Amino acid sequence: MPKEVFTGPLEQIDACCYRIPKSYKPGMRVDGLIFANAELLKQLKLDQAAEQVCNVAFLPGIQHASIAMPDIHWGYGFCIGGVCATDPEEDGVISPGGVGYDINCGVRLCRTNLFYREVKPHLTTLVDALFKNVPTGVGRSGRYSFKGKDLTRLLSEGASYLTSRDLATSGDIEHTEAGGFLDGADPAAVSEHAKTRGQSQCGTLGSGNHFMEVQVVDAIVDAEAAAVMGLEKDMICVMIHSGSRGLGYQVCDDSLALLRKAPEKYGIELPDRQLACAPAHSSEGQQYIAAMRAAANFAWCNRQLLMWQAREVFADVFGRTWQELQMNLIYDVCHNIAKLEEHTINGIKKKVWVHRKGATRAFPPGHPEVPSMYRAIGQPVIIPGDMGRASWVLVGQPGSMERSFGTTCHGAGRAMSRTAAIKEAAGRRIDKELLARGVIVRAASHKGLAEEQPKAYKDVDEVVDVVHQAGLSKKVARMRPIGVIKG
Repeated sequence: MPKEVFTGPLEQIDACCYRIPKSYKPGMRVDGLIFANAELLKQLKLDQAAEQVCNVAFLPGIQHASIAMPDIHWGYGFCIGGVCATDPEEDGVISPGGVGYDINCGVRLCRTNLFYREVKPHLTTLVDALFKNVPTGVGRSGRYSFKGKDLTRLLSEGASYLTSRDLATSGDIEHTEAGGFLDGADPAAVSEHAKTRGQSQCGTLGSGNHFMEVQVVDAIVDAEAAAVMGLEKDMICVMIHSGSRGLGYQVCDDSLALLRKAPEKYGIELPDRQLACAPAHSSEGQQYIAAMRAAANFAWCNRQLLMWQAREVFADVFGRTWQELQMNLIYDVCHNIAKLEEHTINGIKKKVWVHRKGATRAFPPGHPEVPSMYRAIGQPVIIPGDMGRASWVLVGQPGSMERSFGTTCHGAGRAMSRTAAIKEAAGRRIDKELLARGVIVRAASHKGLAEEQPKAYKDVDEVVDVVHQAGLSKKVARMRPIGVIKG
């Protein structure tokens, strides 16, 4: 067993949650809370992610606790899986490290009326066509280009702008978190360099852990919720994971440069310079928020265009329109974002900046921000796993509002660094190993596949068990990958 890196206190609260008391480090304003089980706790101690949970607890205006989900692993500033809420009326800050470089990286799930038995004979053709027609890889441009006024509208209006281009339907918008749009986005806050990077990347998958997967519904756990979503056993779905591409990365980079001296200016003491932040009400904070929102709008457009291209490929391969194939969006969730939301804290309703870094919103049944068609069951939550095992669909639960600011995990979480994964995969053909498991994969490079091999990730079933048992979100259906394209 590798040597433990984190040796601080972890007090068990219940079967699914551990506390790092604020007494652990002078300067912590609140406790750290980590959702995990005993098995995941062993993995947790092997990197500095738990220390990052403690560091976030230093942020001015932080409420309740610095929180981490069971997919926790080391990240920039905040850990991946990190959640915190800051009150702007108590000098609460906004921190780009609490959002991440890939602003509004997220996942969308699209159903079809096809079943596995129909698709299996055509699967290789389908995956090859997706890989040929959907742009993948680092810095790759796509078939869509948005410049000048078009890019300004896209950054301002989000996914609804694409309806005017006949690249989105009203149904797509209704089934997207926040309607695919954050108000208050300001394209003028986005640098020209960021815009240049993004103008031909909308509708491209990118690289790293981004993917488009053809999946089969492996098991239904909650029949009522599955029926509302239109999911059935053995049904074919498409899951898409991507974000704001080079534009979002550049917005984060520019913002970190802008905020580098802000802590000193506002008298904020931080244990890690990667937590660079500014009061949310400050000019620096407002500029970052306006640019971050614009990048979020770009990301929703990116995933919409990726789905649109997938619909075109399915229509071509199966000889029916996407409407005839009932390729309808179930939902789109984001997991690298900060939003101003109302939450009850110590019995008082407050508007707070909820940072979700590698964490997914999970609002419960009845919440006004859950789309009407899902309000009775709760907001759909989409949790991707690795290429060889599974992904999950869940719904938000009341426990998320009580325990985690309406949040659950966002994926399986890495168990190995990319460097370690490449080393571990030396001499192996990950694509052939996956084919032996019944998964056809196409990727831009063998190195990329090695980085993303199943062993590089925690077991998503175990991670999802934690958030299910903790009452943050409830299992609905398990999805098994059968075809994957990656950068």
